Amino acid sequence: MKLSKIHHVAYRCKDAKQTVEWYQKYLNMNFVLAIAENEVPSTKAPDPYMHIFMDAGGGNILAFFELPNSPEMSRDMNTPNWVQHLALEVDSMETLLAAKERLERDGIEVVGPTNHTIFKSIYFFDPNGHRLELAVNTGTPEMMQELDRVKWDMLNEWAKTKKAPEHARWMHDGSFQ
Repeated sequence: MKLSKIHHVAYRCKDAKQTVEWYQKYLNMNFVLAIAENEVPSTKAPDPYMHIFMDAGGGNILAFFELPNSPEMSRDMNTPNWVQHLALEVDSMETLLAAKERLERDGIEVVGPTNHTIFKSIYFFDPNGHRLELAVNTGTPEMMQELDRVKWDMLNEWAKTKKAPEHARWMHDGSFQ
């Protein structure tokens, strides 16, 4: 089997209408579809929901469920909040900085731009508490080729030691040649 693409990624939201409006305003995503049911199709559980779909560009769909009869949403308390996030690609550094300015102008706290060597990004939270990242690629083909070359060595070393391998140290010390 070979997958063709991700059909959609779904998260929970606190308020479907507020979520649609926020993603339209700050990320320029089009509202594609709304599905509402009083019964979960897969389990037949009586649990009303609103399922909304947003166009994230390039055939990618970001979806959300509002679940009014479920306990208040939370996050995985055993995972640091910087780990679980959705990274979305933008086309340029200018676009990234304009998004940062727009978010901060409306009082949304933004971290970055952070330099990850092969991309630069900003981080912020949506009104549901989901951490988002906007990223612009900055890596060269040679950098990507080198990362591809060492990926299995890094993974295998990590599996044995649980310590960060040094194969791509250049990403942090600026020594790539």
